[in-house]
Amino acid sequence: MTTTDTTRGTGKERLLYGCMGLGGSWDTTPYGTADIEQAEEAVAAALDSGITVFDHADIYRHGKAEAVFGEVLARAPGLRERIVVQTKCGIRLADGDRPGMYDLRGDTIVRRVEESLARLRTDVIDVLLLHRPDPLADPEDVARALMSLHRQGLVRAFGVSNMSAAQIALLQAHLDVPLVADQLEMSLRSRDWLESGVLVNTPQAASVGFPHGTVEHCLAHGIRLQAWGALAQGRFTGRQETAAEHATARRVAALAEAKGTTPETILLWWLQRHPARIAPVVGSARPDRIRACADAARREPDLTHEEWYGLWLSARGTALP
Repeated sequence: MTTTDTTRGTGKERLLYGCMGLGGSWDTTPYGTADIEQAEEAVAAALDSGITVFDHADIYRHGKAEAVFGEVLARAPGLRERIVVQTKCGIRLADGDRPGMYDLRGDTIVRRVEESLARLRTDVIDVLLLHRPDPLADPEDVARALMSLHRQGLVRAFGVSNMSAAQIALLQAHLDVPLVADQLEMSLRSRDWLESGVLVNTPQAASVGFPHGTVEHCLAHGIRLQAWGALAQGRFTGRQETAAEHATARRVAALAEAKGTTPETILLWWLQRHPARIAPVVGSARPDRIRACADAARREPDLTHEEWYGLWLSARGTALP
């Protein structure tokens, strides 16, 4: 069995590489040699940038993201021992007449993990996240499945994705091991996770859908927040559509120049500067864009209190209440 140091995947990592862009098309068309080579280049860029945690999900590219990553591992002896592999389960893609749905039944979780292990060509998953809340999930059934996987040595640690504090607490009440992560959409553009905490007792609070208290719950219980969509789909580093986005992009660029880094790093530092020590997920398949994030993996966030607030207020486009 591999002996990967799982502490890198449960609270020590600064950045994760998101593998959703690997594996070719979003259908069941088989991947080819070019897709494997693209994955190799992306993994190499991530490693060169100081990133050692790789984030997957069983549905990414209909399983092909995991499969091409498994090909990369097979071509690089010793690589598996140097990295942390994280994957997710719980979403079933639409198939024919069956609509897409969520499925966290215990038997399904076990089966999906076994399938992921085969595609990834590894004997253990370092961190398994439950991808989306399933309203029909029985927490005792879920916990039994997770603990069985843990006892068998197939999964080292568990977390969740897109879940609230209450959902996390309910699941944790049935588990014998601590949940280590909650992966949420968080960026300078997607700020409900932040706004929910400052709009309390204001009329604007009704416009924020993020479950208030989730960030605080994770911080209090040592659950690492991971941010998907951390680069805001390029809104502050490439394509801008609003006046606030244009103004914020200029501010980001100016800070990057002043600090000798890249605009991508400034955006990631903005998340990392939060007391929760948020770990952004970098999801680009482009090696140059991955390498543009290297300072966020290697350096402490270099933003003052005023600079951090300046970015937030610029992106908001309005003053604080």
